[in-house]
Amino acid sequence: MNFRYEHFVAGISGGTVSTMLLHPLDLLKIRFAVNDGMIKSVPRYNGLFSGMNEIVKSEGIRGLYRGMSPNMLGSGASWGLYFLFYKSIRNWLQDGDPNKVIGIKMNLVATAEAGILTNILTNPLWVIKTRMCLQYSGDNALPESRRYSGIVDAVCKIYKTEGFRGFYKGLVPGMFGVTHGCIQFVIYEETKTRYNVYRGMPLESKLNFIDYVAFAAFSKLVAASATYPYQVVRTRLQDQHHNYKGSLDCIRKTWRYEGWRGFYKGLSINLTRVTPATVITFVVYENVSHSLLNLRKLRIEEATSTSKIKSN
Repeated sequence: MNFRYEHFVAGISGGTVSTMLLHPLDLLKIRFAVNDGMIKSVPRYNGLFSGMNEIVKSEGIRGLYRGMSPNMLGSGASWGLYFLFYKSIRNWLQDGDPNKVIGIKMNLVATAEAGILTNILTNPLWVIKTRMCLQYSGDNALPESRRYSGIVDAVCKIYKTEGFRGFYKGLVPGMFGVTHGCIQFVIYEETKTRYNVYRGMPLESKLNFIDYVAFAAFSKLVAASATYPYQVVRTRLQDQHHNYKGSLDCIRKTWRYEGWRGFYKGLSINLTRVTPATVITFVVYENVSHSLLNLRKLRIEEATSTSKIKSN
């Protein structure tokens, strides 16, 4: 299998840039998702702007950026690994020919395998990110062992109090969330492929900015709307304020106390965040990867021409 570091670097770039720009919306989405109304010590928000105002009043501007470091690390690593695995598996299925059409079924195989591998490797980062985003100013209900001053402190305390398994809370619903990536990437890749076929261009041809924006936004809207409930379950399992026995326990309690609406808490904010975030990630990824791959081609061509000159 041919691993190209260019896809890894480009994925990290896209994920990091989008997180830097949109982290406050991610923080609000997480807080909405876990708020089941049963824990009185955590604040409740009425909407996007109301939530932002309350956070700034009680925690200052810095409150909007709680958990940003692990979020950048997790998002960068996730996108980098996902693109690396996906492009490598896809290249293998294409027998090394980037212009070979492999169809929706094989695309699903590539996205599923990439999603599973990425989820296993990055779940600890998402646990840390979620918990740091759910630290509220003036919240004295949590013991000191569940308050974190930074990434290293979180790693030490989670391992000390919960062991290695603590880093993999939410892994099961995260695996169901692989379907999210499958839907998103299949739609994204298929629309790009069909568009290039329609234009009579090679499948790996670079598109213009508007094309990338349209395809990325459409694929993310469909995937996020279809699979959002798993994100609520995963986030609640990772929340240090709750103590669910597992995924089924979380699903039962959410349904019992909140009904079907409980599984869609924070959806509007999530769509407000993920659409521009995905557009930024994909546009940065496409441009960085094409630039790096072109540099690779130039180096290969230079090396080939140099060897020919020497042989002559």
